[in-house]
Amino acid sequence: MLAALLYSIDWTIAAVALPHMQGTFSATPDQISWVITSYIVASAVMIPTAGWLSSRFGRKRVFLWAMAGFTLASLFCGLADTLAFEVFARIVQGMSGAFVIPLSQAIMLDTYPVERHGKAMALWGTGAVFGSVIGPTIGGYVTEYLSWRYIFFLNIPFGLLAWLGILAFVPETARDSKHRLDWFGFLALAMGLGALQMMLDRGGRLDWFESGEIVLEAFLAMLGFYLFIAHSLTTRNPFLDLNLLTQRSFFFALAFVFGYGLLTLPPMVLMPTFLEDIRGYPIDTVGLLQSPRGVGLLSAMAVSGRVMDYVSPRSLMAFGLLCLAGSSAEMATWNTDVGEWPIVWTGFVQGVGAGIMLVPAQVLAFSSLPAYQRTEATAVFNLVRSVGSSVGVSIAFAFFVHTSAVNHAQLVGHITPYNDALRGEVKSNGWDISTQTGLATIEREIERQAAMLGYSADFWLIAVGAMLGLPLLLFMGSGRRGSHPPDEKARIPIAVE
Repeated sequence: MLAALLYSIDWTIAAVALPHMQGTFSATPDQISWVITSYIVASAVMIPTAGWLSSRFGRKRVFLWAMAGFTLASLFCGLADTLAFEVFARIVQGMSGAFVIPLSQAIMLDTYPVERHGKAMALWGTGAVFGSVIGPTIGGYVTEYLSWRYIFFLNIPFGLLAWLGILAFVPETARDSKHRLDWFGFLALAMGLGALQMMLDRGGRLDWFESGEIVLEAFLAMLGFYLFIAHSLTTRNPFLDLNLLTQRSFFFALAFVFGYGLLTLPPMVLMPTFLEDIRGYPIDTVGLLQSPRGVGLLSAMAVSGRVMDYVSPRSLMAFGLLCLAGSSAEMATWNTDVGEWPIVWTGFVQGVGAGIMLVPAQVLAFSSLPAYQRTEATAVFNLVRSVGSSVGVSIAFAFFVHTSAVNHAQLVGHITPYNDALRGEVKSNGWDISTQTGLATIEREIERQAAMLGYSADFWLIAVGAMLGLPLLLFMGSGRRGSHPPDEKARIPIAVE
């Protein structure tokens, strides 16, 4: 859980420090975004290899190397004096940390019996999901009062502690030295995932398919996925076993967790910029106002693990979607003068919605799978969630840019000498259209109001998306105890040392 916490924190902790890092490296906004992009792309490419590596070299050994690489890369991230070296260190950090989530989840599933998987996933999710929520809060305080470099240095003592805990307590699994990697399938999937992540991350800044780069990345993504699927269906030992998708519960759980990433990460990314740019809060206050989301998520995950024996997973997931829809709809009604209390309670409710859904989704996903498929299944599960999160953030930013531009153009049309309301505001706000200073003041306010309307449109989009997810629950299994396969009690073979 500690290892998963560190990895998930680093998904979001650097976001609030980007302006400070941009100044240190004298980088443009487009260049500094590679600090985030490189980590996500490297993680997405390497996550699917977790199943093969653990089978070939042993799960404990891979986990130890992953934590060692992650911790060492964190040190170099904090010491970097050039942007190129920072991006390289983040790539290594992402490649190493990619194995942490699927391996730690598989270890938890194999450690606990089936009837306790709900509680186990709630405990594990405290680290795996909670980290991405508290990342901006921690990053805000550390950047404000210490330095952006310490957001990476903080990983070192906790990374060493996690490494020692893995060494002492996690059992090794049996190794299959004859299990060879399907290189063609891996490279095809890596090309598809890498190109997709790059397209999603850079599309909004490059005006999507008006850019030759985005067109090329879209082509490479489609080609990579086509080659991967065609190869996997025709080879004897594919890189990923597509037979996993024939399990009804697992397939629909993947569809649900894709939507989960689509809906839950965009608010976490949008809110820091909203609070800083629209409301004008300092960076440490922004982090503090984000913390209720973490409290709600942590509370919900703890409760969901305990009530799984009494409430059906689908009911919990429906409740979570309604929490997301209701809080997002409320956020869509905000204006530029929104107070702190609405920010606090909507963040808490969104955290509850995100936390209450993940545990039952995981239980439904893995309840019908035998133990030997769990490591590979957890890799696929977390890969799909990662891709859903990236798609959601890209859609949110693209929709924000579009709606802000449209509203900006409409608001500018009202700036005329014949606008009675504008004439009445000249003395109180300095909105004098006859002077350059007055026009600049009006333009700043128009940009602020247009951005507010863009945020509102995004919040409405999230609310509608959450409601559209409710019918999907009808196709998912019930998760009843009697639905497990006959070999469910089987465990991954433990190596005898």
